[in-house]
Amino acid sequence: MLQVARIQGGRKLQGTIHVAGSKNAALPILAATLLTTEKVVLHNVPDLSDVRFMVEILQHQGAEISQPKKGIWIIQARKIIHRTPYDLVRKMRASVCLLGALVGRLRQAEMAIPGGCVIGPRPIDLHLKGLEALGCIVSVENGLVTIDAQHSKGDTVFMGGPMGSTVTGTANIIMAATTTPGMTTIESAAQEPEVVDLCTFLIKMGAKISGQGTPTIKVEGVDSLHGCEHFIIPDRIEAGTYLVAGAITDGDVTVKGANANHLTAFLDKLREAGVQVETGADYIRAHGRPSRAVEIVTEPYPGFPTDLQAQFMALQLLVDGRSTITEKVYPSRFMHAAELQRMGAEISVDGPTAAVYGDRPLSGAPVMASDLRASAALILAALAAKGETWVQRLYHLDRGYEHFEERLRALGADIERLPAAAMPKGFAED
Repeated sequence: MLQVARIQGGRKLQGTIHVAGSKNAALPILAATLLTTEKVVLHNVPDLSDVRFMVEILQHQGAEISQPKKGIWIIQARKIIHRTPYDLVRKMRASVCLLGALVGRLRQAEMAIPGGCVIGPRPIDLHLKGLEALGCIVSVENGLVTIDAQHSKGDTVFMGGPMGSTVTGTANIIMAATTTPGMTTIESAAQEPEVVDLCTFLIKMGAKISGQGTPTIKVEGVDSLHGCEHFIIPDRIEAGTYLVAGAITDGDVTVKGANANHLTAFLDKLREAGVQVETGADYIRAHGRPSRAVEIVTEPYPGFPTDLQAQFMALQLLVDGRSTITEKVYPSRFMHAAELQRMGAEISVDGPTAAVYGDRPLSGAPVMASDLRASAALILAALAAKGETWVQRLYHLDRGYEHFEERLRALGADIERLPAAAMPKGFAED
């Protein structure tokens, strides 16, 4: 059933919220459980549609999976198959992480190429070039990727691309290399905390990995991996989104369990914008509204994250002056700008750069989410707008935020999830 969010703006958000586990860490780690026949126990796994899709794919591959309680998954892949059909991978692009796991476990893989995304094309050519560098025989025909890794061996792999290092590509090569004979050196490797968490997990399984968190990662192949228990790191993007929710409503929000070291560039810009930010060993607090226009350039980690670009654009709508946001990761990732304009925002997009002219009154309107982070940005803008906003296509939101409207409501937001039929006549999409 299609659902929408109804938001009445004008309420300050105040209180404490506990950050969920990282979606972008959980997905490749779930895929990596296929690398062993032994039992793996994962804690702090977020309750998201993307996680449920990945679990469905793992079960199709042959893994036995149970969830004894919320946030905990037990996976054992005693016997698995190497083929993954399109009707499964089309649901979620992160399913491409199965390639590295299947190569590492079975020395072969056959997968339909995952579909594109509204934020721009994200080809897997770097993934395939990386596997070829390890000696894999790769063929692509009729939308199907077939990989033969029977004679693969460690080598030097370059993972840099035109928009920077590929995170899922780096994850794939790391997984494949864990059981590939010899030493694999990954140059221009992604440095994201989620990649580091994957490496931490694999090391617990017996992998020999060094250099994680730097541009050069080394993986020495081992004969086999074993089971382990692992806690997923906190979701830095979710944490940043809730901090913006506090600031955009001139409120006071503390995110517990968050790692400030994972959000250095974002927090620096939040402070530069005039928001009061406090950090501790396991919390981040943001209070007060922004007062200064800033310039943002999204970059791979440790730069400003592209996954917080839309939320920060919504925040800059409150500030007098001209802010600029330049997208260097996904240059076409500005579809939310047109929806924000429906609420009264003045935004000009020129190629990879958006100019935001703030301090214009925002008013509620029917808007439509185009992707995961855009859906969050529209809800954030609605919190600061006058009147009632209806956000459609909430299925995007559920891919990356755990019970988002319930958690905002606990902070004081006037927000509810309703059937699409509840929208006022003339508001809903055709």
